[in-house]
Amino acid sequence: MKIGYPCINLGLPCRPSRTFRLASLSEERLYATVRGNLDCLEEIIRWNGRHGLLFLRITSDLVPLASHPQNQFPWPKEFASRLASIGRLLRNLGMRVSMHPGQYTLLNSPRPEVVAAARADLRYHARVLDLLVLDATAKIQIHVGGAYGDKEQALHRFADAVDLLEPDIRSRLVIENDERLFSFSDAVKLHARTGLPVVFDAFHHTLNPDGHSLGEALDAQAGTWSSADGLPIVDYSSPHPNGRRGSHAHALDEADFGRFLERSRPHDFDLLLEVKDKETSALQALALARGDLRLLNGGSA
Repeated sequence: MKIGYPCINLGLPCRPSRTFRLASLSEERLYATVRGNLDCLEEIIRWNGRHGLLFLRITSDLVPLASHPQNQFPWPKEFASRLASIGRLLRNLGMRVSMHPGQYTLLNSPRPEVVAAARADLRYHARVLDLLVLDATAKIQIHVGGAYGDKEQALHRFADAVDLLEPDIRSRLVIENDERLFSFSDAVKLHARTGLPVVFDAFHHTLNPDGHSLGEALDAQAGTWSSADGLPIVDYSSPHPNGRRGSHAHALDEADFGRFLERSRPHDFDLLLEVKDKETSALQALALARGDLRLLNGGSA
């Protein structure tokens, strides 16, 4: 088990997700922004390595407007060497990474132009992971999308769209259950149709249950991952005590996390904490998991 958090380290002065408006797009602006984002990403990776946090979700905004048709600048060629160097650092640390496109990356939309934009966005994410020279355990995590008034047809459209994806994208793509429309069972059905591994989001499962207990879900999830995919990925969070339904807690609920660790045994997985205070809760979770035989401890950078 590796434990980590998404995208940014709140204790560091930099952000790897600086961006700008389309009207400001220029070669100089793009390259300066990407250089700064990559410098910050490396700083986060080194910090995480020193603290034993060996799972990181990389921000989708690493290259601003990367999949926009107006961005014709050859950023992959410009930053290939830099990304390969960061990838070597990740491999040396034994750190796993993933990426998670945003809510508008919709493969199952009934609108062809939306699906085309989703494919372009997934192509960008796969390109980043390829340039980092990472194997197929570095995943791109997406939701199924919308129901559009007919859930079964939406599932079919998703599967058909996956069939048309390039192999380098498909080999990295994983699907996640969501909090409202598509349950864990729906994601497992899509695995049977597409072969895509399933990410189990424990919080979403409590909001959108399908009758599986935690142990049963983790059993079923394990069957969707091959050795080439690496350990299954599990997302964990708890509800914000005073927030809207589905909002994540600001800080780790130690009692809830302890119960999660206990009830998830003996299943092994890599754990991404979707808690708003990021590395603070990840370090807390790491400390609470000390002594768990599943836990993999890391070195330093």
